[in-house]
Amino acid sequence: MRNPGVIGTRALAVTAALLAVIAALAGPAAGQTLRNRLDGALTVAGVARAQTGAFAFDLSTGRVVYALNRTRPLAPASNEKLGVALAALDRLGPGHRIRTEVRGDGALTGSTWQGRLVLKGYGDPTLTTADLRTLASSLRAAGIRRVTGRIAGDESYFDKRRTASGWKASYYKIESPPLSALVVDRGRVAGRTVDNPALAAAKAFRRALAAAGIAVGGRAVVAAAPPGASTLALVRSGPLRLIVRRMNKVSNNFYAESLVKYLGARLRGAGTTAAGCIVVRRELEARGVPLTGVRIVDGSGLSAYNRLTARAVGSLLVSAWRDPAVRQPFFKSLAIAGVDGTLENRMHTGPARGRVRAKTGTLRVASALSGYAGTRYVFAVLQNGNPISWTRARLAQDRFAQALARAL
Repeated sequence: MRNPGVIGTRALAVTAALLAVIAALAGPAAGQTLRNRLDGALTVAGVARAQTGAFAFDLSTGRVVYALNRTRPLAPASNEKLGVALAALDRLGPGHRIRTEVRGDGALTGSTWQGRLVLKGYGDPTLTTADLRTLASSLRAAGIRRVTGRIAGDESYFDKRRTASGWKASYYKIESPPLSALVVDRGRVAGRTVDNPALAAAKAFRRALAAAGIAVGGRAVVAAAPPGASTLALVRSGPLRLIVRRMNKVSNNFYAESLVKYLGARLRGAGTTAAGCIVVRRELEARGVPLTGVRIVDGSGLSAYNRLTARAVGSLLVSAWRDPAVRQPFFKSLAIAGVDGTLENRMHTGPARGRVRAKTGTLRVASALSGYAGTRYVFAVLQNGNPISWTRARLAQDRFAQALARAL
């Protein structure tokens, strides 16, 4: 004979489960499941589903809630920066600062530096004229009043390639100033972007020395500091978490490319884009991000050769969230829907406003939006076309994010 108590308990459980299903079906979405709503969000005229990759993951349950072409390699546009951000924060640390030094090639005699001064860059993309004034003031405080030799700009920490592979010629100076380990004020001089940022930096430093009351006999040149040159003064960038935040919030291509070369120089001994991309790829590989179909060619996403999958981007975002060492600086680097950065003018209303943080991506052939809905959902949407309608693609992305935010 069966135990009636057990039967009653099982019956109550089945009834409760049925009631839960009925309640879900009668919810505010008119019977649609979250998956249905997400699928419908991506249906827009002029954006091919075959060229759309999408992925949504529930951090609270550990389950995939939606996937569409998640393993299809697609041009990611600026979603490429997500890998750079994660690799930099993990490998260097959120508090890491990038140096810029003044090296002395010569000797101090009284108040005269007999020889040349070398402004040596290590790839700080935030370096400004104000930093050069700080360096000049430090030299004056050290007792230097005159320099007999030249003022050299040293960009040897990076290679001399000014762009990355796969960039359109039109990207040069428009999407990013010329890449260099020594760039001041993003290479802008008198309202224009220069071709030789290291020389422009040396000239700006020479002017800063004169303004600080230090006479300089020689002209400005580009040259590397000799190995034995002593460090006379230095400045440091703000903490890396702020550089990454600026990079992601407003999608700063120059910051991304500088960080990639810096990763290559620091961790592989080669200040090249290719070396930095190897660091990023190995970072993702170590975190278990599926890399089938993934091709990382630059840091900004401008290269026509880059390819990511929605699954790879989603896995990257999940990994960042689950890593307490990088979670907060990574999360805070993303634009907030309807509030700031590249999402300031999107999702002004609805549940996504203020609750979705994401990285945008825009090229003629690609549009993307990937990030977090609250602290529960991770999502990635990559869309390609030739060309793609940004207006329609963004409509789909915003509806996708709104659907997730509504389910929080």
